[in-house]
Amino acid sequence: MGPAALRTEVLAGLVVGLALIPEAISFSVIAGVDPEVGLFAACSMAMVIAVVGGRPAMISASTGSVALVVAPVARQHGLGYLIATVLLAGVFQIVLGAAGVAKLMRFVPRSVMVGFVNALGILLFTAQLPNLRDVPWPVYPLVGAGLVIMVLFPRLTRAVPAPLVAIVVLTLVTVAAGIAVPTVGDKGRLPSSLPVPGLPDVPYTAHTLTVIAPYALAMALVGLMETLMTAKLVDELTDTPSDKRRESIGQGVANIVTGLFGGMGGCAMIGQTMINVKSGARTRLSTFLAGFFLLVLCVVLGPVVSDIPMAALVAVMVLVSVGTFDWHSVRPATLRRMPVGETAVMALTVVVVVATGNLSIGVVVGSVVAMVIFARRVARFAGVTSVTDPEGRQVVYAVRGELFFASSGDLVARFDYANDPDDVVIDLSGTHVWDASSVAALDAVEAKYAQRGKKVTITGLNEASASLHGRLSGELAGEH
Repeated sequence: MGPAALRTEVLAGLVVGLALIPEAISFSVIAGVDPEVGLFAACSMAMVIAVVGGRPAMISASTGSVALVVAPVARQHGLGYLIATVLLAGVFQIVLGAAGVAKLMRFVPRSVMVGFVNALGILLFTAQLPNLRDVPWPVYPLVGAGLVIMVLFPRLTRAVPAPLVAIVVLTLVTVAAGIAVPTVGDKGRLPSSLPVPGLPDVPYTAHTLTVIAPYALAMALVGLMETLMTAKLVDELTDTPSDKRRESIGQGVANIVTGLFGGMGGCAMIGQTMINVKSGARTRLSTFLAGFFLLVLCVVLGPVVSDIPMAALVAVMVLVSVGTFDWHSVRPATLRRMPVGETAVMALTVVVVVATGNLSIGVVVGSVVAMVIFARRVARFAGVTSVTDPEGRQVVYAVRGELFFASSGDLVARFDYANDPDDVVIDLSGTHVWDASSVAALDAVEAKYAQRGKKVTITGLNEASASLHGRLSGELAGEH
């Protein structure tokens, strides 16, 4: 790594470390724990995932989605049970990662991915609105000044990230001029000492396991989904691949370490990841330094960091939200070219994510709807044509398209059982038999012809279709 690249990684890590502070404190409030629980989680998640091999340039820390999942545990049972939940969630993530759950990402279509990105941009923007309501009037010109700095400064030089320049300049202005505006310190007290590792103070019984297991599994699934979606997005932005299985296992290890140090756990942070990537970072060094700088900023430089105006961080996140949104996807020209179903899935994903505030729910709903639309679309391509020989002794039915549960349902009605000759050939060389529903439909066709004393010969099956048909044919009498 050359000096220029090293400088970029270091400065990007510093910017992200600063941006993590208000977010981690806010998520601690959501989870119902002290600010230091979220801050230490952000520190340890970032540093550990960088060491165990997370996706380069991606930031993992305490997140709102994880905070929402574990909040009931902390509220009803206390901090000890929350930490135990984080540890168990880490174990679940390691198991799921080793089992190959990351491969499921291939089933997330592009329309859902675009919806995910657009919803993310909206959520990042709306998350800043509370910091702009009922605040002193100087907040608004400060936010505007921060945006101007970040837009214009890169035209002068890119040696220093523009967000860092904006944060430093606005902090100096507010402190020097004595401008009274909300600061990072108003969000909560920063920790003054390092955390001490240890096991959670809970009874190690079957009852404790039954209490935390459902929340731990939910946390593991939500964390992995948000992490893998973020990793896929960074893959596209940087045009570099990443090992999703390694990432999944790494998230589990990071959560276990975080739990041992009393943190609330977390996963990949899309907002801070976007700041990191757009600052030019491309390696795990920036991820590690983000956690390290956050630790130093909180423990050593707490009084200085407390003076940073929230307006500076709001400006950074607003610009990130605008840059995150895929504006090309909503251009009239793009919408006219896109299939209606694809646009509907993208819009539905955005609506669900924004309505629930949960990226994972939106991705699941969008993916399911996309699969239903795809199944309906493919089902329409299945067709049957027939040719009877001149002497009327044999009829050949040619089946085209894909045979699966959505297309095989009306297959039985496509044959003329009463008027066909005694010799019937069903040519399946133009199709593929995908499931038991299709085999059951073919069995039903043969049975109807057999009732009339007519013989059916099935030809043209490819190897996979023939294997499935041979294994199931005649065994599905109760299914048709």
